[in-house]
Amino acid sequence: MTDTAARKSSRPLVSPMLIRQAHVVISMFVAPSLLMFSATGAVQIFRLHESHPGYTPLPIVEKLGRVHRDQVYAMRPPRPQRPASATPAAPAAAAPKEEATPISKLLLQWFFCAISIALVISTGLGIWMGLTVTRWKMASRIALAAGAVLPVLILLL
Repeated sequence: MTDTAARKSSRPLVSPMLIRQAHVVISMFVAPSLLMFSATGAVQIFRLHESHPGYTPLPIVEKLGRVHRDQVYAMRPPRPQRPASATPAAPAAAAPKEEATPISKLLLQWFFCAISIALVISTGLGIWMGLTVTRWKMASRIALAAGAVLPVLILLL
């Protein structure tokens, strides 16, 4: 085998630069959704998208929570109240006690919340790098815009 033939056969089918640029463009398209899922996931860890006694979430938090879970941008319709005659008469009892959250669950919630925050920061840095460092700046911008606009348009259908 000649030296030239050995060099030609050792070339990769796809250049590493092309793979790197494709990774940047694909990442820019995915980044807006990744940011949304990371942020709403952090909120959902502590169930801040659901109403609790004494707490009502902001409408945008509830709507984004529905997008995360149900792929619908709408608030959950209020449950209809039961008629007074349909509820069985029960003796007056003390309000049920809320059980304390086990420490392992609490630690895991905070760990995953920290992971969500780190993912938001990492994605933000990736967007910055994709917009400033890459050679394909226009393709990156178009992919970022498409990744942000397309899900919104689909939700509005």
